[in-house]
Amino acid sequence: MAQRSRPERASLTAEMHSRKLPPFTAPARLMQIVLLASDAELEAAAAHFGAGAARHAVVDLGGATLVWERHSEFATYNFIVPGQFDAPFDEEAFAPFVAPWLDRMPGAIIRSSFLAIGRAGMPGTHPEHLEAWFDANDLVVCDVQEGRARIWSDFRLHGGFGRMFIAMRDDDTRRIPALVQSLLELGNYRKLALLGLPEAQKHGPELRRIEEDLAQLSGDIDREARPREQLLHAIGELGSRIAQIAATTRYRMSATAAYAAICDDRVRTLAVSAVNGGPTLVGFTQRRLHPAVQTCASFVQRLDDLAGRVTWTAELLRTRIDTEIAAQNRDLLASLDRRNAMQLRLQQTVEGLSVAAISYYAVSLVGYLAKASHAAWHWPNYELATGISVPFVVAIVAWTTHRVRKAHAAHDDHGKA
Repeated sequence: MAQRSRPERASLTAEMHSRKLPPFTAPARLMQIVLLASDAELEAAAAHFGAGAARHAVVDLGGATLVWERHSEFATYNFIVPGQFDAPFDEEAFAPFVAPWLDRMPGAIIRSSFLAIGRAGMPGTHPEHLEAWFDANDLVVCDVQEGRARIWSDFRLHGGFGRMFIAMRDDDTRRIPALVQSLLELGNYRKLALLGLPEAQKHGPELRRIEEDLAQLSGDIDREARPREQLLHAIGELGSRIAQIAATTRYRMSATAAYAAICDDRVRTLAVSAVNGGPTLVGFTQRRLHPAVQTCASFVQRLDDLAGRVTWTAELLRTRIDTEIAAQNRDLLASLDRRNAMQLRLQQTVEGLSVAAISYYAVSLVGYLAKASHAAWHWPNYELATGISVPFVVAIVAWTTHRVRKAHAAHDDHGKA
């Protein structure tokens, strides 16, 4: 079996079981830092965890646990501190564990979260206590996983960190990490999906200018306001501008669509329900995320539409140019036909004159011969002999000329073949 297995089999099996938070129970606190990084930076981060930790690593920090995870364009650092707490979002509890790792975190921070996980009914989990840690105007309270837990969050930054409190009604050591990971992934992918919005907004004015230039160009083609060479050059410039924008934004727009799909999946698995008809995690996600995703999708559609319109305009102009060239070729062929006909008539005229000229000189020679014979032998009458020779000489010259022309024509046809 081992000999016939593909090389990727073991790594793919391990992939199905990696990327998990280790088991822990409530109460506990978790700090997560998410960094966007290049491939080289991600490789450098992986090097800190050893050769066997290319994608995922768990490190015991002595009183805390660090869970590192690498993704396609970002990495997450999760610091888990178990045990009771009085202040759920006290950053000082994490300072001894986080500080040594800050310089080992390559990339730019895109998201940082502080989660406090307690048990329902424990001190500090009553609404009047929790609301002191959040902005009351933006506070979202809802149940997740069919009421097994309740969450509080305002989705705002407090000292550089987002805050969320989770009150568990279930002590299952496997369910708590899975819930925490789903909530973290929902927030992370929501933030990453939103990265496409600034790109769409940045290039939106340029798309409008391209649309205006294309409309002007189409009018110039219809009115024939500019030479064909200038129109072709202008179309090429528009196509180049569109290709540059597409190359710059295509990955980000595709990533936005993929991250948004993951967010929708995480929302479904969380099984969110409202508390007293208040706002929920689902409502917040849909209200903030979906308009941005639709904007990015509209941007991609506009870009594809513009590329298609530029291609269609270029084909229209080429069709017109081809039509004009065909008309010019037709007129040129007609002119050549007329010229060939004129040349044929001229050639026939020249041949006729040539027969007459050659015949005149040949008859003159016959006349000189007749005069010489008359002088020597008094025979024949040179005038009579000269007159009688005219039709015979003309016939012979005409027949000889025809044979020569026919021989040249046959030679030309053979050369063309």
